[in-house]
Amino acid sequence: MIRVRDADAADAATVRDIHRAAFGQDDEADLVAALLRDETAQPVLSLLAETDEGAAGHILFSAARVAGRRAALLAPLAARPECQRKGIGGALIAEGLARLRGAGVAAVFVFGDPAYYGRSGFAPAHAHGMAPPHPVEEPWRDAWQAVVFAADTGSGRVSVARSLDDPVLWQV
Repeated sequence: MIRVRDADAADAATVRDIHRAAFGQDDEADLVAALLRDETAQPVLSLLAETDEGAAGHILFSAARVAGRRAALLAPLAARPECQRKGIGGALIAEGLARLRGAGVAAVFVFGDPAYYGRSGFAPAHAHGMAPPHPVEEPWRDAWQAVVFAADTGSGRVSVARSLDDPVLWQV
């Protein structure tokens, strides 16, 4: 059974360990730490997935804006290697989207695998006229995706937190 709960400061070491294990490096763990400290990323939604075996995955949503409307960016998402392909990521995404929709967020964005995120309702953001903070090269254009909750969200370039507003992060 997967349980999803808010992650807090007491979970910092666990969250770091999950990202480090999932990606085999510190980049994503460092990004989470930076976003949690970044005033421009607030409010963040940080969720931890647990199973009977313990902490299994983590997801972070940070503040974004599109056409003057409140939005969120999903980055990053991680599951421990032994917990991957067991529904951890999907459970974290579903809980996060439900909470953000309930909080009145107009849209949620992600830069990731369309096949994976498409299962959770994400679709290419360019179809809505919503551009990423920095140009994304053509082979990866459809990796910039959105779930749009509000019909009047508008279009334009999405602005993200300072910690994510680095062109290097948008290169594949």
